[in-house]
Amino acid sequence: MFEKVLYPTDFSDVSLHALRTCIPELVSMGVRELHLIHVVDITIAEFEAFELEDIYREKLEKLAEELKTDGVTVNAIVRIGIPSIEIAEVAEEMDIDLVVIPSVGENIWRTMFMGSTASNLARATRRPVLLLKYQKKDDGFEPSVDCSTIFKRPLVTLDFSKCSIKIIKTVREFEELIEKGILVHSVDYGKMDELEHNIEVAKLNLRKSAKGVRAEFEFEVLVGSASQAIIGTALAKNATLIVIGKKGRNFLKDLLLGSTAERVMRDSKVPVLLVPCD
Repeated sequence: MFEKVLYPTDFSDVSLHALRTCIPELVSMGVRELHLIHVVDITIAEFEAFELEDIYREKLEKLAEELKTDGVTVNAIVRIGIPSIEIAEVAEEMDIDLVVIPSVGENIWRTMFMGSTASNLARATRRPVLLLKYQKKDDGFEPSVDCSTIFKRPLVTLDFSKCSIKIIKTVREFEELIEKGILVHSVDYGKMDELEHNIEVAKLNLRKSAKGVRAEFEFEVLVGSASQAIIGTALAKNATLIVIGKKGRNFLKDLLLGSTAERVMRDSKVPVLLVPCD
């Protein structure tokens, strides 16, 4: 299991809900270090930022005390700056295994924890990011997947590039928690007369990739638009998590067009584990 976890919080309702209900579930799975971070956004607070630093540090330390348990170190970190950049830097400094962020709504671009921090962080960090999905319910929030089961049935997307090696390595971090996963590859390339051949090659490569993980996996070759095929298959197969790699691209193209990973992150109803491949 991921031993060193970083949890950014802006003290919003959904952030505190996830911190008190989901994070303890993840900690119980084998986390050894939990680092809580709040970034005082210098672009908003400006001259008040340094006055707010001590206030937020006290609040964060109280939350850290709530989460302390035997065998787990809980640390509170307050920084001043641009949230996504500061979080990414702390993740590197602390050699973090996993960054966990909650989001609300079906479209994280519309209603998202800490504004655009989640999407910006996904671009900035070189560490895996687990995006938890929440829906508003009455006066509170409800996770799309029970956090105690989040790693039980992952849908793992592979494109057979070097990125896939990093994805498999990340899956190994929680393989003992998998009951049965789904390995998928989307064939959205080649000519029509090459389709059958490409599908057979993909099936063979999925079987080879499965040998890198001890957990049991089934295989699925998808045809068509990658993002929609992945999201649809996750729902059809009752996946508890989508694992997908994020490759570096031209920033402007990413922003305007969106990569497959970003479309999955945006539209998926189940949690997404984003694995940076740069």
